[in-house]
Amino acid sequence: MTIASIIRNKTAGIIKVAPQTTISEVVLVLAQHKIGAVLVMDGPELHGVLSERDIVRAMARQPSGVRPLTAESLMTPARALTSVDATISDAMQMMTDKRVRHLPVLEDGAVIGVVSIGDVVKALLDQQTLEVENMRAYVGAS
Repeated sequence: MTIASIIRNKTAGIIKVAPQTTISEVVLVLAQHKIGAVLVMDGPELHGVLSERDIVRAMARQPSGVRPLTAESLMTPARALTSVDATISDAMQMMTDKRVRHLPVLEDGAVIGVVSIGDVVKALLDQQTLEVENMRAYVGAS
């Protein structure tokens, strides 16, 4: 199973913000879409990923407030990317190695979406469930 299968099943398109978007605006986007991270992009160019975790950590460092800061100032640079052809296992390994929870997905060099650790775990569980059901059907037919 590949990342393409996860991207195909996601209903939302790319949720992104511009680098100069304020954290106040980012928080609204996260809440509106019920997501934990957004891509920070300038047109088609990916700058990084901004997650709830990035915002909370900044709040701990700057108790006076982070709302007027920009997405670019708090984002995590895109240090881990995956392609639509990558396997679910490859994505999980990259997330573990790079200690990230969100992977931007590229196809032909362009960002086409993002997968979260939750997406990857769900896909892996779905795959294992299907394999177990197939084995039970095979054993039952024998």
